Amino acid sequence: VYVEESGGGLVQPGGSLTLSCTAIGFPVTYNAMNWYRQAPGKEREFVAGISGAAGTTYFEDFVEGRFTISRNDAANTVYLQMNNLKTQDTAVYYCGGVTSSMTYWGEGTLVTVSS
Repeated sequence: VYVEESGGGLVQPGGSLTLSCTAIGFPVTYNAMNWYRQAPGKEREFVAGISGAAGTTYFEDFVEGRFTISRNDAANTVYLQMNNLKTQDTAVYYCGGVTSSMTYWGEGTLVTVSS
């Protein structure tokens, strides 16, 4: 049982990226899936989440409407669409799958926003 992130990379300020998080061994449909990030020298912080079943979405204030989180049940994958990226969005982004027994974390994917 694990999750795997992908989609990070280098993008210019104002650009867009879509991160993917695929769950292996449990259904994203019935479990909350969250995105966190950790910038160099800073603590890991919550970015966005989507609840199981109802699919209610949550965002940290700094997102300011720039990010969207969505779910593809058939692909068992959650996406984080990030638009209008800023240099301060540079971080390693982690996906966490919250099951009844534990939260499964991926190894992270690096997003670098730089000109």
